[in-house]
Amino acid sequence: MTTEQELQSLFNTLDSDQDGKISINDLFLSPGLSAIISSETNSTSPQELLVNYDSDKDGSITFEELKSAVEKANNLN
Repeated sequence: MTTEQELQSLFNTLDSDQDGKISINDLFLSPGLSAIISSETNSTSPQELLVNYDSDKDGSITFEELKSAVEKANNLN
């Protein structure tokens, strides 16, 4: 389980170009952090995360989409 502050910090680290979104490339460039995201969202891969939680279908995950995924997995404190 993680706090919202920890999740924001993780998101900011993954958002390498600081555009407010995590792309599939961002996830693949940081496999260790991607593993944390996968475990917190109960996703088996970055692709599954995008398919299930990219609500606006733009090919990336915003902080709110990530937060929603973690909340659905009951891993947000």
